[in-house]
Formats: sequence, structure tokens, C-alpha cells
Amino acid sequence: MLPDDWHFTQDVDDFLALAGDFLCSRPALHNTPLTDIEKLRIHRAAEHDAEAAVFGRLESGGEVRAISYLTPRGRLGLTPLSVERTDTLAAHLAGFGHSPSSVIADRDTAGAFAESWQRRTGAAPEPFWRTHLYRLGTLTPPRPRPEGRGRLAGGKDRGQVVRWCREFCVDVGEQSSIDLIDAGSWGDSRFGDRHFTFWETPDGTPLSMAAATSVVGGMVRVDPVHTPARRRGHGYAGAVTVEVSRAALAAGATDVVLFTDPDNPTSNALYQRIGYVHVADFAGYEFSHGAPQAG
Repeated sequence: MLPDDWHFTQDVDDFLALAGDFLCSRPALHNTPLTDIEKLRIHRAAEHDAEAAVFGRLESGGEVRAISYLTPRGRLGLTPLSVERTDTLAAHLAGFGHSPSSVIADRDTAGAFAESWQRRTGAAPEPFWRTHLYRLGTLTPPRPRPEGRGRLAGGKDRGQVVRWCREFCVDVGEQSSIDLIDAGSWGDSRFGDRHFTFWETPDGTPLSMAAATSVVGGMVRVDPVHTPARRRGHGYAGAVTVEVSRAALAAGATDVVLFTDPDNPTSNALYQRIGYVHVADFAGYEFSHGAPQAG
């Protein structure tokens, strides 16, 4: 068997040619890398002078076993890695002079890399994100179905969508997205590439909102789901989530996923009632400024 070896590139097309099949082999577990790398690919094609992301693939026995990607904003994304392999990756990144500002991955991998990076650079990790990942099993519409209907949001709904996305970020404490929205950088926020659906009253008053990514590698992620506080408790979130989930299946998705806050038992119970099944736990860590050391 050939030894483990990391290969790095800034050419996203070359990277996807070699690692795309691996990413698509587990679309639910790899949902964030799939959507992040697709967004980086599109932005790179549109902005030729933009700072390039760095993509890594771990090969062993002639096959891709894991990938990493470091965005221009400094966020490191990873697929599952052992502790030993996070140490090797940290050594490579430090040796190249890269300094991630944060890492997100499955819980064990994120924690292992955070420890590896701290040992190597002294950069202290601070947890900022933890979540459950759910994958849709059998879609089960809520009963009774709340009054109203689903409707795709259009251009005239942009203001409402932006306001509700900001409300959502305030609710979950997502300051980085609030800053982008307030700066008018909607396209750079994680919501800029979403397709939004409202649940509305028969007379057209929006009650709740859900969004989904485009199909990438057979996967669609539902994100975000938001109901204004005064409208909660009537089943609107469940109804609109069913609408976007059904649309994702109709668009050809084989895996429909979503993340939930582990500290919100109401939302976790809701998604399970409509057919979502827990798959894994994920986590994120931010790093203080460290000084990477080669070796």
C-alpha cells in the first residue's frame, strides 16, 4: 500500500476532477464541502483577480481518503480525519504559512484539528458552533396541516428575505453573517446562493420562511428555516420545511439534509416528526492569532 500523502492546489477545477467522486460518495456527510467548494468555484470563475482558496486531498493506496479546503476568508473545512492525519495536515498548513481563522468539520475531526493547531502554533481554539446533522428519510407532512400555502420567493420579496435572514442570525448569534448583510454584501453571505420559499396565508401574508441550496453532488441542504417569534407555535416551520424538502426531491436530490441547534429541543423534535434522521454531530472552532512554525 502506498503511504498517505497530502496534495494541495489552488486550481478548483483540477481539485474537483481528482476529488469530486470522493465528495459525492457521501453527500450527506460531505454537504458543507460540496456547497462551499461549488460556491468558491463559481466565485473564482467570476472574479479572476480574487484571492484563491487552497484545496487539499489526502491520498492513500491510490484513492482519495479525505479533503480539506481553506477559503480566502480563512475558514478551514475538513472531511473526517483521524488524530494522526489532523497532525499531518496541521504541519503542512503551517509549513506553507497558512493560518486558518477557524475550522468546521464533524465533531471529532474539528476537535482533533483544533488541538493539533494549538500544539503547533499556540493559537488557542474557541468553540463557536456545534450542531446536529439530519438527513431526510421518509418525508411526512405535519398533521393537521396549518392553514396557508407555500410560495417560492421572487425578486419582489428580496427585502423580506433579507430582513428575516438577519432576524435568524440575531436569534442564533451569527455575527459574521449580520456584518455582511449590514454591509450590503448579501451575495457574499451564506444566504446569497439560496432558493427561498414562504409559507403564507391565503391572502399572501408571509408567515414563515425556509431556503435550500441548489443540488450539488445529489445533495440539497435546507438552510435557514425561520419563523418570526410572534408567528411560532402554529406549525408553519414544519409546513414550509416540507415544501422545500419536497421540491428538493423533485429536483433530483438523493440526500436532503439540514443542521439543527442541539440546544433547541423543539426544532429537533419537529424535524424528526417530518422524517429527518440524525446522522452526525458537527463543530466549529475559531483560533486566536498564532504564529505557524514549520516542521
